[in-house]
Amino acid sequence: MLTELEKNAIRDHYRAISENLPHFRPRAAQREMIAAVANAFSRTQEREGEQLPKREGESIAVIEGPTGVGKSLAYLLAGGIMAQTRGKRLIVSSATVALQEQLVGRDLPFVVEKSGLDLSFALAKGRGRYLCPYKLYQITQNHAQRSLEGFEQPVLFDKKPQKEDLDLLHDMSEQFAARTFNGDRDAWPEKIPDAVWAQVSNDNYGCLKASCPNRPECPFYLAREVLDTVDVIVANHDLLMVDIAMGGGVILPPPEQSFYCIDEAHHLPKKALNHFAAEHSWLAAVWMLEKLPQQTSKIAALCDKAELGELADSAAGALLEAMNEWQFRLQDEEALRNGESGREAIWLWEDGNIPEGLETLTHNSFTASQSLLKHVYGLRDALSASRRDKEQDSAQIDRLTAEFGVFIARSEEMAAVWELLATTRSDEKEEPLAKWVSARYDNGKTDWIFHASPISSASQLANGLWRKAAGALLTSATLQSLGNFDLLLRQTGLLWLPETTTLALASPFDFAAQGELYLPPVAASPKDTVAHTEAIVEWLPKLIDDTAAIGTLVLFSSRRQMQDVAFRLPENLLPYLLVQGEQSKSKLLQQHHQALADGKPSIIFGLDSFAEGLDLPGEACVHVIIAKLPFSMPDDPVEKTQSNWIKQRGGNPFIEIIVPEASIKLIQAVGRLIRTEQDYGRVTILDNRIQTQSYGKQMLACLPPFKRL
Repeated sequence: MLTELEKNAIRDHYRAISENLPHFRPRAAQREMIAAVANAFSRTQEREGEQLPKREGESIAVIEGPTGVGKSLAYLLAGGIMAQTRGKRLIVSSATVALQEQLVGRDLPFVVEKSGLDLSFALAKGRGRYLCPYKLYQITQNHAQRSLEGFEQPVLFDKKPQKEDLDLLHDMSEQFAARTFNGDRDAWPEKIPDAVWAQVSNDNYGCLKASCPNRPECPFYLAREVLDTVDVIVANHDLLMVDIAMGGGVILPPPEQSFYCIDEAHHLPKKALNHFAAEHSWLAAVWMLEKLPQQTSKIAALCDKAELGELADSAAGALLEAMNEWQFRLQDEEALRNGESGREAIWLWEDGNIPEGLETLTHNSFTASQSLLKHVYGLRDALSASRRDKEQDSAQIDRLTAEFGVFIARSEEMAAVWELLATTRSDEKEEPLAKWVSARYDNGKTDWIFHASPISSASQLANGLWRKAAGALLTSATLQSLGNFDLLLRQTGLLWLPETTTLALASPFDFAAQGELYLPPVAASPKDTVAHTEAIVEWLPKLIDDTAAIGTLVLFSSRRQMQDVAFRLPENLLPYLLVQGEQSKSKLLQQHHQALADGKPSIIFGLDSFAEGLDLPGEACVHVIIAKLPFSMPDDPVEKTQSNWIKQRGGNPFIEIIVPEASIKLIQAVGRLIRTEQDYGRVTILDNRIQTQSYGKQMLACLPPFKRL
């Protein structure tokens, strides 16, 4: 329950914003969100001794806040105050870099300045965004003349660097030493090629930690030290999921001591699923297993661990033998032969079951990978012990530790994959895992990738986050599907926490006055691609004015259809056309705004990524034309496995998954039109199923109440 102190603090700081900001208009929906967040966080339960109280979602709120509500101000103010009064840390997580930068660069400074609330904050990034000074100095000091002559290829590099790569590394080294570069990849003025950055980036496996001679200047540890001192940490969903997958409290503060504000929460289920999946390359595995004995012999000799080295070599040999047998089996697999045209071929293991005849090989691969990981960990620990006991060999030990990191990483990767691939269901009611092998063909070389993934992240989120967190808010402009929160609650595991609060806030916009919805009498069915494309080509000239200096956004579900329509657009519209993919997004939008400033029309053709997060207020977007309802049919192995499982349970995946997800995408696409209270315009939908099919009518009923034409 909220205390009087908390109520007064929220009231006073919100009033301060209205007094310090000219033309500030308090919004009922924003006040409602502030109250909902504060009330949810006030229901947090404290640990009783060593026992965590059973949580049923009482301190979790799911809030849909349409554009214009002012969500970030609401959760930063309420969350910041509640975190301070309850002795917690506030972790704000977003799906996109753009929102992270907005939060740190604009929203948090605004709240601190205008409300008078004393909040310190910092941006959290994965360690891979930071430079490792030890690696950088090792490379550049060994090649001080920037010459490749005598370059000894480090074990973890696929090939020798080019001269321009060494030049770049030397420039980075000099600027880092002069403190004109802080070691954050994003702070370097130009794009650093991935291959170059991989040679000097920070990673957990090769890190020397407290023993590193460059530890005091390490950008990663300096950034982490800042995180320990601030009230608010701005992270992203990927970093949050990495922390949760590691048990929580490893990168970010412990969940039990944290209030989470998860913005763009509709992305969370799939982001989480990616982190609970596992994969490894056959070529990379063979490379690592063949190289490993060179490393183990050096470590065993230095640490007096000959027996441990032999055990690691034996496990590596067993796994290499299994990989060779996999090569023999996969070469003959029919499903993997159609990838030679350049496309990736996929062999899906039906219902996650191990294919007949491969049970023993799969089990052997699992056993060998677990054994290898155990002995690799043993060698890692032996190196750590030797660093304490053999100071005279510290330089050699440090170099071996850094090099051995890649072998530890690959061993963990393989062990994780084979643990999932070897898993069998004990109960038919249990969700299957998605398991598959893909084949990639490149320059005459074949590589097979082994994959395994849960088909839902619900249980991992429920057990790893929601049941541990002191409190959580999930928010976005679009969280409901077909008028309810069921899809999100099911996908995130919150359906199992019945006391979770759900709230849909009212939009501050007057949709009936600001916008129109037009459903032309398009006869062609979208299922007939050729006829539907013809219909779009016929309708667009009727819908787009080539004389008005306004922006039109045409959204497609298919790249091919988008390109076909663009190719056949009438000549009078072609000078104003901008097509996604033909140039960078930033350059396209720059040209769009310039055309409007010059008094010309501008037409953007875009795909799914332009249907969300694209902010074109005012004249920049007066007409949104949706070519086709955004259905996404299950075409990847995880979706196919999930779809089959739903069918086996007597369900209908189209109704249970595809339609609800399409409804969310449609609302997001329509949401590109009205971004402010001054915006106006029209939405046109060129898909007759929205009127002829029952699911279409459901989707139509969930759109904003525009004036119907």
